[in-house]
Amino acid sequence: MKRLTAYVIDGHHMRIRAAPVEREWMDDTNQRFAYRCLPLNIANTHGWEILCSNAFSAIWDGGSGLDAIRIKSASGIAPPAISHFGDGILTFHVPCLFRTEPGVDLFVTGPINRPKDAIAPLSGIIETDWSPYTFTMNWRFTRAYQRVYFGSDEPFCHFFPLGRGSLETLVPDMRNLSENPELEQEYATWMESRNTFNTTLADPASKAALEKWQKSYFRGVGPSGAPGAHDHHSRLRLRPFTSE
Repeated sequence: MKRLTAYVIDGHHMRIRAAPVEREWMDDTNQRFAYRCLPLNIANTHGWEILCSNAFSAIWDGGSGLDAIRIKSASGIAPPAISHFGDGILTFHVPCLFRTEPGVDLFVTGPINRPKDAIAPLSGIIETDWSPYTFTMNWRFTRAYQRVYFGSDEPFCHFFPLGRGSLETLVPDMRNLSENPELEQEYATWMESRNTFNTTLADPASKAALEKWQKSYFRGVGPSGAPGAHDHHSRLRLRPFTSE
């Protein structure tokens, strides 16, 4: 079994959880329609999240110095983020050394599909199969004089393993769809089906209105009904980090 180990520095505490599928903005969509998008659901849960130890707020005055960011703790406890680099960058120290299998990196980014006004997460890739160094999770303000809030137990970091050099083994090319007649036929079948579905959707007595949305991709089948990949996923089930 492949391992992903978090070595928490003694004297520190970290809360890590498997990333959940739920997002507040998705809950607020009409009839929770956003959850019908399987690519969104899979991306939301594609990894683990590190949670804030306590709530705080921060505001940037647009300057480049360390004092351009002012941070205020909501509880009087030292906030989990500081101004360390300047240039409007808010920094979370992660008191942990991750260890991955040989040849496996860690992709580190902000919570996926969880936008935050006036500040954006920065992403990094770390060689965690050998590195004895901690890393920081950084967010850059995108607008000055807008206070941002991080709640207690709110995720500030999302991570997942990534095979080192896997992209460099790919040979990208670009072709006309007509060069792949089988794929072209599947696409044509889907387009015809989609157009018919959208045309009849407004009729409450139609099959489309009863189904509400087309589920072929969610079910892992092609437009013609042919099965897709044998290992198609409609849900990820990630193990939690344990101390056992």
